[in-house]
Amino acid sequence: MAAISTAYLTAARSAVRLLGDPAVAERWDQPSALAEFGVAGLAGHLASQVFQVEAVLAEPVPAGDPIGLLDHYERGSWIGASVDDDVNVGIRRVGEGLAQEGPQALAARTAEAVQRLTEGLTREPAGRVVHLARGPWSLTLDDFLTTRLMEIAVHSDDLAVSVGVATSELPVDVFEPVLSLLARLAVRRHGQPAVLRALARAERAPERINAI
Repeated sequence: MAAISTAYLTAARSAVRLLGDPAVAERWDQPSALAEFGVAGLAGHLASQVFQVEAVLAEPVPAGDPIGLLDHYERGSWIGASVDDDVNVGIRRVGEGLAQEGPQALAARTAEAVQRLTEGLTREPAGRVVHLARGPWSLTLDDFLTTRLMEIAVHSDDLAVSVGVATSELPVDVFEPVLSLLARLAVRRHGQPAVLRALARAERAPERINAI
């Protein structure tokens, strides 16, 4: 499996290519496949998965121990929140704010940020801890990059579907951390038997097996 930082950067470059696709600009002012999200705001939200990494790396290394990856989702107020809850309204506002610069400028700024991260992540020490102010709590950098990698994969699919282009497949070693995280979250939410049946026994599979 690729190092998480390498996997994250591969996914981020894929997101940049999608943001620069002419179909995104053509449908910029149209609704997206996600409720209450326009294409522009969804593109901004996808780009934010790059900008967020730069933001946490710019902060001092926090004191104290990081929490675990699944604990992060256990504590998160956004899990299971409705589309009208404050947390989701806030997420949409951030995405829409980033989108105000327009599709070409957003794609270019995201590409520049990925280039900076390509150099910057190589300088980060093993076990680096980052603080998430919106938590508030801390994660290891690898765990945080895993969360952003998953977000890039999921929202790249959302954006591709919204603008009518094929969803790009990530390399297997890049997709594996996404698959592992989503499977673990699905087990946490629905239990082992439900996930087992969804994957292996269609005749007993539950109607829903969503992880987030």
